[in-house]
Amino acid sequence: MQAVLDVKTMRESDARTINNGVSGKELMYRAAKGVFESYAWTGNTAIICGMGNNAGDGFALALLLHEAEISCTVFLLSEKCSEDGAYYLELCRERNIPIRTFTADLSLCAYGEIVDCIFGTGFRGTPEGIFAAAIDAINQSGRPVISVDINSGLDGDCGVAELCVRSDLTVSVGSYKTGHFLGCAKDMIGRLVNVEIGIEPIGVKAYLVEEADVAEVLRPRRHDTHKGVYGYVSILGGCTAYSGAVKLANMSCAALRAGCGVAKLIVPESLAASVSPYLLESTLALLPDAEGMMIFDPVALDRVLAGQAALAIGMGWGSSPAYEKILEHILKNYSIPVVIDADGLNTLARMDRRLLQETNCRVLLTPHPKEMERLSGVPVSDIRRDPIGVAERYARENGVCVLLKGATTVVTDGETSYLVNRGCAGMATAGSGDVLSGILVGLLGHAPYTPLTAACGAFVAGLAGEMAERDVNPISMLASDTVAHIGEAVSSLLNATT
Repeated sequence: MQAVLDVKTMRESDARTINNGVSGKELMYRAAKGVFESYAWTGNTAIICGMGNNAGDGFALALLLHEAEISCTVFLLSEKCSEDGAYYLELCRERNIPIRTFTADLSLCAYGEIVDCIFGTGFRGTPEGIFAAAIDAINQSGRPVISVDINSGLDGDCGVAELCVRSDLTVSVGSYKTGHFLGCAKDMIGRLVNVEIGIEPIGVKAYLVEEADVAEVLRPRRHDTHKGVYGYVSILGGCTAYSGAVKLANMSCAALRAGCGVAKLIVPESLAASVSPYLLESTLALLPDAEGMMIFDPVALDRVLAGQAALAIGMGWGSSPAYEKILEHILKNYSIPVVIDADGLNTLARMDRRLLQETNCRVLLTPHPKEMERLSGVPVSDIRRDPIGVAERYARENGVCVLLKGATTVVTDGETSYLVNRGCAGMATAGSGDVLSGILVGLLGHAPYTPLTAACGAFVAGLAGEMAERDVNPISMLASDTVAHIGEAVSSLLNATT
């Protein structure tokens, strides 16, 4: 896995490297060289430069292109320049590299490729004036765009932007930043690579989960085993109003595809007839209900949960006062991993947090931002500005693991945080969250309860979704398509390490 830094840590790491004897000019040159080597340049390259060190990277890149006899033109948005940047700008002038002042009416359509060196990772707010005009010109050019370090206008910490460059390639410098993955970053960045330039991070905000990390959780199995070794898991949910029989069946199938030994679907008695036809390998257990919603019957509840290695609860549950009693009973009387999702989260939001803090269960919460708002009281707008921080605080204060869904998923226990940058637009459809919960509980049947295991579950779900979108399309794709590709996703992860 790779370290992902916030902007403050990256800046401090950069400063320490300079204090240890590596000059800012040398780091700027290394950054430019990394960008130069990351792209197959065609020539007639436009390099759009702002006023900070990001512009300096552009000046140094122009020198490298010039030395390689690749034609380029530098466009200045400001006469201001950092000290190190001024050094490379003067060298550009000495070598007669074309340098022009950018004007608002300038078209970039005739250039071979465009390099974005306007703002660095420290930019906050909304671009204005000539800077906004330059970003618009880049986006309207129709030419390949290479952003240096981060797309100009994109927040380096949270990936939020009112206006930013859309790149075909973004070359991160030193270490990945959280803003490369969060917010709207995935929609703005075509391909993302990182080039190391000798800056040792002095701290890590999160870790980017990679294929090898997931393969460690999905270890090959011995022949001399049986289903009990891989865990009996249960999925408790459903009501008449939100029966979602197929979705619930998909969940249990997803759990089995994720490797548990046995998946049991626990639903209200009145749903038995509608759910049974969709269950093949899974088993079915029933709880007493009233008007299609589970009632609190502790004897029946203990009977169906006996011997279970893990539980997922809340999907398609609806809302009922009895659910608070059911969830309270589980949290007070069990010590198994419990995945709480959907209506289970809404139920939990109405309950005393001390239940989480005092339970012996290992609780994994899987909210989207609105559900996180209900749980934490933090507005969605603030969650978007600091998803890692909000998730970390809630996890730490309540002794749980939080899997905060998004274009990039954040998984944390409050101490260690992971980013899962897998998934696709086609997964924005009913039932995708249920499939994820199925995968998670399936993994927890045989893998340790850790934030990394949860992150690996999100990775498998995201990869399976990408494969489904490849075979269907992002508009017509269903959650069941993701389930159908879980096996292929697991195979690719296992094969990646052989």
